[in-house]
Amino acid sequence: MYEKSFCIELRYNHIPFECQKRYSLKYRNEDVGEYISDIVVDKLIIIEVKSVKRLTDNTAAQIINYLRLSKIQVGYLINFRNKSVEWERYVNYQRE
Repeated sequence: MYEKSFCIELRYNHIPFECQKRYSLKYRNEDVGEYISDIVVDKLIIIEVKSVKRLTDNTAAQIINYLRLSKIQVGYLINFRNKSVEWERYVNYQRE
């Protein structure tokens, strides 16, 4: 619900985005799985939408993996569950 609403808001504001962007996970150049990020904005920012009691190390690890795989530099975890929206910003400093 929150993710779809976020995408609708992006579309109404004419901001380019992709929902449910897939990233292939490889080991020794062989596919071993994939990660699916919630929203990628303008190929520059990954947005992970959550509705959890609190953001944890596991949710942080998730977005860090997405940033590394995608080679996108900035990502946000956004949590809608509590009284006010909480968010955390992550930066991928890896250069490949």
